[in-house]
Amino acid sequence: MTAHGVQGRAAALRALKEQIAQGDEKATAAQHAKGKLTARERIALLLDEGSFTEAEPLRRHRATGFGLEDRRPHTDGVITGWGTVHGRTVFVYAHDFRIFGGALGEAHAQKIHRIMDRALAAGAPLVSLNDGAGARIQEGVTALAGYGGIFRRNTKASGVIPQISVMLGPCAGGAAYSPALTDFVFMVRETSQMFITGPDVVQAVTGERVSIGGLGGADVHAEVSGVAHFAYDDEETCIEEVRYLLSLLPQNNRETPPATPPEDPADRPTDALLDLVPADGNRPYDMRRVIEEIVDDGEVLEVHERWAANVICALARLGGQVVGIVANQPLVQAGVLDIDASEKAARFVQLCDAFSIPLVTLVDVPGFLPGVDQEHNGIIRRGAKLLYAYCNATVPRVSLILRKAYGGAYIVMDSRSIGADLTYAWPTNEIAVMGAEGAANVIFRRRIKNADDPDAMRRQLVKEYQAELMHPYHAAERGLLDDVVDPADTRRVLIEGLRMLRTKHAEMASRKHGNPPQ
Repeated sequence: MTAHGVQGRAAALRALKEQIAQGDEKATAAQHAKGKLTARERIALLLDEGSFTEAEPLRRHRATGFGLEDRRPHTDGVITGWGTVHGRTVFVYAHDFRIFGGALGEAHAQKIHRIMDRALAAGAPLVSLNDGAGARIQEGVTALAGYGGIFRRNTKASGVIPQISVMLGPCAGGAAYSPALTDFVFMVRETSQMFITGPDVVQAVTGERVSIGGLGGADVHAEVSGVAHFAYDDEETCIEEVRYLLSLLPQNNRETPPATPPEDPADRPTDALLDLVPADGNRPYDMRRVIEEIVDDGEVLEVHERWAANVICALARLGGQVVGIVANQPLVQAGVLDIDASEKAARFVQLCDAFSIPLVTLVDVPGFLPGVDQEHNGIIRRGAKLLYAYCNATVPRVSLILRKAYGGAYIVMDSRSIGADLTYAWPTNEIAVMGAEGAANVIFRRRIKNADDPDAMRRQLVKEYQAELMHPYHAAERGLLDDVVDPADTRRVLIEGLRMLRTKHAEMASRKHGNPPQ
């Protein structure tokens, strides 16, 4: 072949790839008219500039029937490849709604399978940018089998590499199960939806009328169902937050999260906590402000912010090291643990343990939420998920009791007895089976009943119970706390404890896997 021939063919290749990258102008305009970016524009926002390497851009389907043989666009409706985020390798696939509505067929699925396999082999995070119409109906069962291959790979990669699903359009039917298998789900208001059966089917079967957004929109999944961990108003903000999340995660389960040189001094006093948290256990306060005061530069990424808000789960840095924070939120239901809060915190604890992220637990919990609905809906088995997650976690674990720690909820919130490495408390702590009022009513029921002045006797016995069993040093005297600390020293104490635990090694029992409560 002559040099001219090589040059000519190279030029033709460049022209073809340029055409593929540009796509159909009319379809692009339609995508923009919906307020949505194209798949390539999204990838450009996610990855560092100029770092993207596309895989199989020339792939085309080989299906026939229903006119498919006459429509064989390159990429087959999904763009796959890899690049970097903050200089670290990340794999990505993005549905291209401009081609077959992003619907999945055999070739489309095989491209996703291959990039998932590469991400797992390379030990690097996988981000999916979802905007597709589900299975390609014209290809029938082969499309369904393609989803099965994705689900199997999601499961195989679980706890090995971070998996992040970004919902930027529709995701219906079986396709919704892939995001549900991943570590984090991001959604964009107005443009993204997730549901198993659409509004028309719901109405036909149940008679209920509901809009697409009301059934499976971002706010529904961020606040009601708990399917979405994050929800944002626009794609640009959403994808920027994905980049920030990736900066807090390790590449895989064999690495530790990336550390940064801290500018915030480790020994910075946290005197503000003395005023933020009232000593009266019945007065609410915002635990978010406590967390912001403790962590480096007040920067916190809260996970599931709007779902089960009575417990806070967040990623932050302490002394430059990434930590996972689980904390009761006294502003919401007094920080009580219920079904949703238990499941939310349990999954977060498991995530942190899988990716070597140390856990800091801030405790101010009055107990588990009582009620017939809670009991009938399985608070026992579902609350046990949080207990199982903590007991099973081998990462460094530090707990701090700010005020109340009552009953089984005290045990579950990473107490010394279930394996916390370090346990601290403020001098305002109250660790007990229950509050003094309730305890006195049970223990001294007869004395109160037979007293000339039952109310006065109750008040007296409550004070006696508090003085005997609920003073702040009771647990420390019995070796259930490592120390009672000044709130102003909280940041320093936590950072020093985590620094000591950095080389922690825990032996696991020999087993195929446990059988956690479901």
